[in-house]
Amino acid sequence: MTLQPINIDEDKTKEIYANADCQDVLKTYDDFYKKIGFNLPWVGYFIIRDNKVTGVCGFTGQPKNGKVEIAYHTFKQLEGQGIATTSCKQLVLIAKKTDPEIIITAKTLPETNASTKILERNGFEFSGMVKDEEIGDAWEWTYKKIKN
Repeated sequence: MTLQPINIDEDKTKEIYANADCQDVLKTYDDFYKKIGFNLPWVGYFIIRDNKVTGVCGFTGQPKNGKVEIAYHTFKQLEGQGIATTSCKQLVLIAKKTDPEIIITAKTLPETNASTKILERNGFEFSGMVKDEEIGDAWEWTYKKIKN
């Protein structure tokens, strides 16, 4: 599995992006990059497995005050196959390779669910309740270390 940056001028007609899930992601990122900018490596990524897009992950923007937030999403029909777990781990590696001192966070709905388990498997610990513009009340998680 690999992560492929979603470029600001991504060719939406590529065959790999033909499905509705990919088209929705591309449209979302057109608007998102206008808001946050396009600054590698702090961008969105398509999750590619067997030459197919299986989901999307990335950073919610550039680091601010030494802190960056990650997010990930597996397309519905492919959930439960470890895709989000692996993409979460890869985002941590990208962030730490770029800035070994960076604090990495993530937000989830305020309940135990698949995403909270993914974060725990990847060395994140619950750090408190926060407000999120999309979620509302959310749990914030902070990366401590990759678990084996």
